[in-house]
Amino acid sequence: MQSQFIQDLIKPYRTISIIGLEKNVGKTTTLNDLIRQTWQISPIGLTSIGRDGEKIDTFFNNPKPRIYIKKGSFFATSRELLNRCDVTKEILETTGINTPLGEIVLIRALSNGYVELAGPSQTRYLADICHSLLTYGSQYVFVDGAISRKTLAAPTITDATIIATGAAVHINMDEVIQKTVHLVKLLTWPQIEDPQIIDKIQTIPRIGIIDNSYNLQILDIPTTLHSIQQILPYLSENTHYLIVKGVITDEFLEVLMKQCSNYSNFTIIIEDGTKLFLSEQTINKFEKTGGKLKVIREIRVLYITINPKSPDGNDFDPSQFLDALRLSLSIPIINLCIGGNQ
Repeated sequence: MQSQFIQDLIKPYRTISIIGLEKNVGKTTTLNDLIRQTWQISPIGLTSIGRDGEKIDTFFNNPKPRIYIKKGSFFATSRELLNRCDVTKEILETTGINTPLGEIVLIRALSNGYVELAGPSQTRYLADICHSLLTYGSQYVFVDGAISRKTLAAPTITDATIIATGAAVHINMDEVIQKTVHLVKLLTWPQIEDPQIIDKIQTIPRIGIIDNSYNLQILDIPTTLHSIQQILPYLSENTHYLIVKGVITDEFLEVLMKQCSNYSNFTIIIEDGTKLFLSEQTINKFEKTGGKLKVIREIRVLYITINPKSPDGNDFDPSQFLDALRLSLSIPIINLCIGGNQ
């Protein structure tokens, strides 16, 4: 039942990332479950940002679940970790992408066994690795993330994402739910639907302004960080869209709300929800005062996995945790400690 449920959810997508709100929320368990649920749809491909699959967490020194794959699967890892993978290996490609653990190589597993994954630390290389794993024959590619690396969910890297959350995020269950709901809101920000600006957006390197007559002005500003003071003089009563290809921070919106009297008259457009680094307080204030924000490409969050257990013993009641999240989110939620979809 759960296998079919997950298979139906992931069917439209080829590359899927897994994001954890914090360490020890069950991100690797989520990956292992995803592998098991798609066991009959092999071959699959696996990669990671950074390192994953080791027996002991190298940061917190806690035992970790290992990653077990089936014969015929594909994976990317570093040369230094090849001896830690107990599958029979066929090296398909050396990527030329170097990491502290050596060059990333692409492997076909010729037997069942455990693997340790190591991918590039820079997300710009991940899309290329995913593409290569698909080209070699992977039906799906699953990308295991690192702490709070929500950039993996960007549509330019993966087609969809899964979020892992749990008791390790915070001692207070309400705080965990609040943080989880906020992340989902940021990632699933609604997409712009105005067809008149799609082509114009493609020509903007960083920051652009489209007026009410759909004329485009490209601003010569090299970075979006701390750029709001440079943008303000170009905003007018005639501004219809402000396009920002970069991150939006609390500082950006706070200065905009204080110093631009007509910010509620235009819409800010960003690339996708991974570019939003906003607190719940700031985004609520922006929306309540008439601020509008849209994304160029929407992110699909397939489901959320929860781990009601914490390494420090601060466990949540599983049913209470699950029910509280279900009241706050419409996305499917899976408790991997007991199995089954909700």
